[in-house]
Amino acid sequence: MFIFSNFNQLKNKQHMSTIRLGDIAPDFTTETTQGTIQFHDWLGDSWGVLFSHPSDFTPVCTTELGTVANYYPEFVKRNTKVIALSVDGLESHLKWIKDIEETQNVTLQYPIIADESKTVASLYDMIHPNADDTFTVRSVFIIGTDKKVKLILTYPASTGRNFDELLRVIDSLQLTANYSVATPANWKDGDDVVISPSIKDEDIPAKFPKGFNRIKYYLRMTPQPNK
Repeated sequence: MFIFSNFNQLKNKQHMSTIRLGDIAPDFTTETTQGTIQFHDWLGDSWGVLFSHPSDFTPVCTTELGTVANYYPEFVKRNTKVIALSVDGLESHLKWIKDIEETQNVTLQYPIIADESKTVASLYDMIHPNADDTFTVRSVFIIGTDKKVKLILTYPASTGRNFDELLRVIDSLQLTANYSVATPANWKDGDDVVISPSIKDEDIPAKFPKGFNRIKYYLRMTPQPNK
């Protein structure tokens, strides 16, 4: 029985989509509150945030989508498009938007995917049966301009997301995509950054003219290069 049970679990996992960092984000065509989109075309040359919520007309989700609407100018400033998703229908989304705008005092500027068929949720493994076999968990995928997945986060239904952290991560991802640096713990935009270990000490002045602090041979800090 134990072997048979494990075999069934393995068989089920083989039918689940697994997305890892560096993978090309799966493309799809879907209905949204702003019309039909093809995901990669919709992204264009922008970064993207695809995030799922469990259900319309629920309290935590209402605050989350309202917060994203409030932060929308910050995403635009970072050349980042945001798009939400649940397995509710288009009519439900459109009705719920009115509640979001009323209760959160916002205007919803970004689209919500109506994924009643669970096609996109399955592509991105957003339904976790051991948590809930009907609704999506709170998944987040940050996608770069090369259409590759740069970050994956998963929250339970009971915990609303910290969108300040998502903006911080986007700042880090965009910075490290353009410079040979990494961002240390609790870094925020404007703080010092870590010089990549692949850069030799003698090559640092040319690449980082603001100077650097050599704490250890593997730990060298420099002011943020794009500030």
